[in-house]
Amino acid sequence: MAENSFTKDPNATLDYTIDWADWLTDMSDTIATATWVPQTGSGITVASSTNTTLTATAWLSGGNVVPGGKEYRVRCRITTTGGRTDDRSIFLKVLDR
Repeated sequence: MAENSFTKDPNATLDYTIDWADWLTDMSDTIATATWVPQTGSGITVASSTNTTLTATAWLSGGNVVPGGKEYRVRCRITTTGGRTDDRSIFLKVLDR
């Protein structure tokens, strides 16, 4: 599995963090806002989210179990204090454990 791929149970509510430090410190910029959006049809819900100046974290719950273990994309879009916008994604495989 890739570094940004995870497996979760549909009954679990777990936190996932994206660290933007390498990208942001090169520009002396920081995160102002972070928005997490699960792939349509995934059944994944953003229970809550937060960010620091260099990281974005989402607490994700739910998810649809698909035979064969389909991976769903969850996108994080940040806007920085300097006005930059960028996306990073994680991928979740939802399996009964």
